[in-house]
Amino acid sequence: MLKKPYLMIPGPTPVPDRVLQAMHRPVINHRGPEYEAMFRDVCCKLQQVFKTKNEVLTFPAAGTGAMEAAVVNILSPGDKVLVVSIGVFGDRFAEIAGRYGAKVEKLDFPWGEAAAPAVLADRLNKDKHKEIKAVFITHNETSTGVTNDIKELMAACGDHPALRVVDAVSSLGAINLETDAWGVDLVVTGAQKALMLPPGLAFMAMSERAWAANKASTMPRFYWDAQSVRKSLAKGQNPYTPPVSLIFGLQESLNLLLEEGLENIFARHRLLAVMVRAGLKALGLELLAADSVASSVVTAVKAPPGIDPKQIRKIMRERYGITLAGGHKHLEKEIFRIGHLGYVVPTDILVTLAALEMTLAELKFDVVLGSGVSAAQKILLAEV
Repeated sequence: MLKKPYLMIPGPTPVPDRVLQAMHRPVINHRGPEYEAMFRDVCCKLQQVFKTKNEVLTFPAAGTGAMEAAVVNILSPGDKVLVVSIGVFGDRFAEIAGRYGAKVEKLDFPWGEAAAPAVLADRLNKDKHKEIKAVFITHNETSTGVTNDIKELMAACGDHPALRVVDAVSSLGAINLETDAWGVDLVVTGAQKALMLPPGLAFMAMSERAWAANKASTMPRFYWDAQSVRKSLAKGQNPYTPPVSLIFGLQESLNLLLEEGLENIFARHRLLAVMVRAGLKALGLELLAADSVASSVVTAVKAPPGIDPKQIRKIMRERYGITLAGGHKHLEKEIFRIGHLGYVVPTDILVTLAALEMTLAELKFDVVLGSGVSAAQKILLAEV
């Protein structure tokens, strides 16, 4: 049977037709005036999405590349750092920093919960000699479907001089992040999430405090050198050959984001999350994260007792053409995840819930067909 593919994972996300068409242009000279004009436009629009007056640096990389760039551009070997972790990607920041010789202390919270600002404030208040050089925090933890309250966590840092570093790989452009207004010193993100591009571009914005730390940083770097990228950016260029076709697509995706309006995009993602959660609850499924900390871009769902989440994903993919995400590490056999990030609309949610109902029925889970879809429809109709 012919199946229409639905990519319902938290990245890579579906790519709009306008972006795909933009990427199909013939490649141009990346040192010529046409590229320079395009790249300057892209950088200006990135600042609007990052909500910052500072330059946004572009790296040909996945989001993890920008995370590594963050570490090597503001730290020196032996620096003490605090990593606030609520899942896989918080742990990743800790691992990167540790491999480069930083002294890493982790502030761990249970998977499925958000970081508590009071706990962070208490730890920093105990750092009487101000030894902690940087605090690393994940904005949206896709492995658990939890979003941290970055505004409150930044406030919890108080007057401690540690740099505030935020992984916004899966949140920037979908969940509000006021980079400058909230006092974030360094933000990283990737293109394959809310920016609605294929993988291959990563971005980093640094405050004046972060640039001051960069001058003192002695960690080895070449490809990830922010100073090199900044110098090229002043000329509308990249230090090394950029993926020109992805830059074509980026310009168009940024146009789409700004046309829709960031506040409208944030509201759309909140609506999608509420629809998904209402539908899943109506089916009698348990969610990993509480509503109060639930992500707007991905929902982690506990598989019913006796049902392997991999079997749910297999039927959804092979029979209905809908790709869902699995769990990470100790959650691998417990959850599956539904992504609703980027180029996703309410009708995609209705299709996904309908297919999930049929999948659960096939797996002998007691489900009333239409109940999940109906609950989501009611949420949507209330918004129309």
